[in-house]
Amino acid sequence: MTPQRVTLITLGVADLERSKAFYGTLGWTPTNDEGEVVFYQINGMVLGLFGLQALANDQGRPDAKLGTGAMTLAQNFATDAEIDAAYALALKAGATPLKAPEKVFWGGYSGYYADPDGHVWELAHNPFWDLAADGSLTLPTS
Repeated sequence: MTPQRVTLITLGVADLERSKAFYGTLGWTPTNDEGEVVFYQINGMVLGLFGLQALANDQGRPDAKLGTGAMTLAQNFATDAEIDAAYALALKAGATPLKAPEKVFWGGYSGYYADPDGHVWELAHNPFWDLAADGSLTLPTS
């Protein structure tokens, strides 16, 4: 088994119902909802939403003040128009705009928003990377 992999990303959220509604508006469908935590199957991995206190308890750090915004989650798209549509939908769902999609210095097109808990998402089109039909990404080899 390769050590260079991620199988589950869990986001701590202040209000699980609000977060489920937000991601639901984006078209995400939970695969498993266990009450305190909800899981979404995404292209060979899983995204989880977990209440902040429950997540701190699960980590064995019940007094920890969990934060957000120190990392970026990203979705790559095949076209700039797909990014514009996804960005508009996120804002309609209640996202906070951080940077409207625009042409960027590295030759692509991208924008950023934050979900209701401040988790940052980038929406990007990289013309140097090919996406599979299911949206998965494999980097080109040099």
